[in-house]
Amino acid sequence: MKDVLKEITPTRKEQQEVNNIVKHITKSIHIPYTKITLGGSSAKGTWLKNNHDIDLYIKFNPEKYEGIDIAEVLKDNIKDATVLHGSRDYLQKKEGKYTIELIPIMDIKNVEHAQNITDISPFHAKWVNKHKKYRKDILLAKAFAKANGFYGAESFIKGFSGYSIEVLTIHYKGFKSLLKNVAEWKQTTTIDTEKHHKKKVQLNQAKMLSPLILVDPVQSTRNVTAVVSQEKYDLFKKKGKEYLRSPKKEMFVKKEFSLEEIQKKKGEKIILKLVPLEGKRDVVGAKLLKCFEYMRDQLKEHEFEIKEANWHWKEGENATLYYFFKDKKLSQTIKHYGPPISEKERLSNFKQIWKQYPLKNENGKSYVILPRKYSSPKELVSHLLDSEIIKSRVKEISINR
Repeated sequence: MKDVLKEITPTRKEQQEVNNIVKHITKSIHIPYTKITLGGSSAKGTWLKNNHDIDLYIKFNPEKYEGIDIAEVLKDNIKDATVLHGSRDYLQKKEGKYTIELIPIMDIKNVEHAQNITDISPFHAKWVNKHKKYRKDILLAKAFAKANGFYGAESFIKGFSGYSIEVLTIHYKGFKSLLKNVAEWKQTTTIDTEKHHKKKVQLNQAKMLSPLILVDPVQSTRNVTAVVSQEKYDLFKKKGKEYLRSPKKEMFVKKEFSLEEIQKKKGEKIILKLVPLEGKRDVVGAKLLKCFEYMRDQLKEHEFEIKEANWHWKEGENATLYYFFKDKKLSQTIKHYGPPISEKERLSNFKQIWKQYPLKNENGKSYVILPRKYSSPKELVSHLLDSEIIKSRVKEISINR
């Protein structure tokens, strides 16, 4: 673990660089009745080495800015920044290799006064900082989550946010204990660290749909892991079990995507190159994910058996979708089922639509034998490239030869 921690803990040089940037930007902002504080993982000491994202909270005095759009105030005062849209607009600046996000929040005294989810962020930092003894464990947990593909709460990832990893590590009192408990998670799991709910946790129904209900330690009505998909939940369990069986340093290192490795794999495959639209990362990623899922679902619907499918995208670059298929020869025809034989009116309509094909009966269910429309996955995918569902979500898409 010492070797891993050495690799993932920010160096003194990095820490000093961040401090200097924060001081520089803080001195350049002059908005009356505001305070500027470090936010996110930097404020908690839980950021990983080579993480070049810095959150700065511009905290507005609620009494002085009551009824005023503080995002607009921030935009009016800082012109040399990119506006990003969220639940409340915020700004982004570049300082060398660092990306700084300037986030306007109300300087509230308790969470009940929050006007926006971002107003609660400083309370998260305060809660995590009460458990400083678990900082090294949190770094290990975050590195593990990133390396194994279940880190990130964006809508196109549907994984675990940094804060959820922090809460889970603190709840289970360390990294190894975290993995042991995750390995035992059932189909659904509920965690209420601060025991906000006396017996059964009851939240808004929309927040209870994820496989993990993690009650926010500082806000009893919020599920920190509401976005987590079943896939990422199961992946956390799987990777945790793998590590416990055979601990390896390599499981903390994210394997870089290699198109060459994908191309070298044997067997029938389709690799697609996508040129993304411009826009906010979360929105662009969601559109790329939709393309991947649509292609995958259409391939399955047409009975092409997929043995592996995935996609890769790094902001500022093109995306890659890839599908590998089982070596299986499909029949030249398919059964197309209609209504039960007993439903005369619907059956009559079905017969009219497919009148050129003999009607058949299978256990009281009507069907016709149709020629298979697509004899190969590439034939189907080539057709799908021109569909509006795909064309509306990317600038360009093509099969990688």
